[in-house]
Amino acid sequence: MVTRVPPEPFRIKMVEPVHVPDQQERERALEAGHFNMFGLKSADVYIDLLTDSGTGAMSKQQWAAIMMGDEAYAGADSFYSLKKAVKDVLGFDYTIPVHQGRAAENVVFGSLVKEGDVIPFNMPFDTTRGHIFNAKASSVDCVIEEAFDRENPHPFKGNVDIAKLEKALADNRGHVPFIMVTITNNSGGGQPVSLKNLRDVSAVAKRHGIPLLLDAARMAENAWFIKNREPDCRDMTVAEILKATMDTADAITVSCKKDPLVNIGGLVACRTEEMYYRVVPRVILFEGFATYGGLAGRDLEALAVGLREMVNEQHLTHRIAQVRYLGELLSEGGVPCIQPIGGHAVFIDAGAFLPHIPQGSYPADVLSIEIYREGAVRGIGLGALAFENVDEKTGERTFPKLELYRLAINRRTYTNSHMEYVAETIVNVYKRRDSIRYGLEITYEPPVKGLKHFLAHLRPKNL
Repeated sequence: MVTRVPPEPFRIKMVEPVHVPDQQERERALEAGHFNMFGLKSADVYIDLLTDSGTGAMSKQQWAAIMMGDEAYAGADSFYSLKKAVKDVLGFDYTIPVHQGRAAENVVFGSLVKEGDVIPFNMPFDTTRGHIFNAKASSVDCVIEEAFDRENPHPFKGNVDIAKLEKALADNRGHVPFIMVTITNNSGGGQPVSLKNLRDVSAVAKRHGIPLLLDAARMAENAWFIKNREPDCRDMTVAEILKATMDTADAITVSCKKDPLVNIGGLVACRTEEMYYRVVPRVILFEGFATYGGLAGRDLEALAVGLREMVNEQHLTHRIAQVRYLGELLSEGGVPCIQPIGGHAVFIDAGAFLPHIPQGSYPADVLSIEIYREGAVRGIGLGALAFENVDEKTGERTFPKLELYRLAINRRTYTNSHMEYVAETIVNVYKRRDSIRYGLEITYEPPVKGLKHFLAHLRPKNL
């Protein structure tokens, strides 16, 4: 049964015309983009669900705040607006702005991680893995096993398995600079982490004297799920739950292009002066001075407003319901999706969609090509191409447990009619899935480990 989406808690004030490319245009675009969704031009896409990062619509309050931007190099008023918003909404005393989430990862991993270190996660995402590899370190997935069962209805499939975490800490004693939990768990289907689980992880971290960090790009959506799925939290507001979530952590990295509703921006926030002074020199080296971090003052002002708007419960309820609506339309059409539907995206099980294509031939990325061909809809494969490991000595390939295709929904951007078009497009591909008889091979990949899927050139090959 498809659940009705509540009415939009906004009015549309400006429209952006978009073009629907015809079949010949789509084929030319695929060839020119080397069959990689990152290689397509925006003008070649009708509905763009590649990512929810920086693709949402800002509010009139945010656009007004832009005019208040103080562009001073050091100590700008706009920085103090942001600092106060971080303290009010998240509770951290020390705020470091950066230009986006991977910049926050660069600052933290480059400052705190050394060669040979091991970082326990629930599951890291692609750029996070890239920064770990770049530091010559490694990660350990400690997510609960339910995360790998597509149809399991567990309400918090992003949770950390405490026994796995304890084992990771015991096996790597002296080499764990911090524990990190991603909320929501993007690599596992946009699944939330419960407040109880975060408190349990925090207790383990404190017992071992190891900091707990959160990758908090989708922290407001995670708080909404906690309110609606964790019985002990039902009487709390999303804002109260978010503050309680932050209380479990020593520091956070944030891509503010997600929940905080801006088109550019990121954050590192921490509790202690000691950690602040460990990471801030790298900000100056790679981003800009500590009070602007690669952002204009106007960006800081828009972000300060966005942090407050992101906990609006009408906004979150509509946003998550729209994602669920797309997921339910797809499920009704037989398309195998990760259940329950996550907060920011619908994740299709590409391995189950195209079971006849071996994982080493990148079925999630074949699916991305076929969905684009069918309706000029762009999503992204998050399977072997993004997450496989190749042994540098033997060439042996290790594939991820999940072969997913993601449809990331932009905030306050598309209508429910757009969701219906996307669902119809994908169901049409599903109906002809048995006729899709090719895989993909790589003709070029970048030399930086962990970032292959962003820049790879692909070529179809018959199976």
